[in-house]
Amino acid sequence: MEEASRPISEIASFHAHIYFDPANTRSVAEWLRARIAERFPVRLGRWHEVKVGPHDAAMYQVAFEPDVLAGLVSFLMLNHRGLSILIHPNTTNPRRDHVKDALWIGEKLPVHGSSLPEQSVADSAGAPNTKPTIVA
Repeated sequence: MEEASRPISEIASFHAHIYFDPANTRSVAEWLRARIAERFPVRLGRWHEVKVGPHDAAMYQVAFEPDVLAGLVSFLMLNHRGLSILIHPNTTNPRRDHVKDALWIGEKLPVHGSSLPEQSVADSAGAPNTKPTIVA
């Protein structure tokens, strides 16, 4: 018996986690953050210089709506400058979102899914805190 496919409408929003080394690649992460902000309507999260949640490396999060996915991911593919980036959907299962249904740009890093719940309310990206001024 064939299993039913999951509907795309299950995705409330997306997150990109942009990882960096505070001593060596923070300036690259700053450069990329500024380019994202000037091109895409996203919500830029705080800088995390130490491990947070399931992430072993310093990072910041970029939250965005599904209609931004194709442009932002394409931009990140071409402009990540060696940084590792985890992109995942936000559904009702954060563990699956981060570990099984994610995609990577650059080197894949450890993500500790055991620290994430299997059930949660799917979050929207929230109102963008960027105001794009140039075309991606």
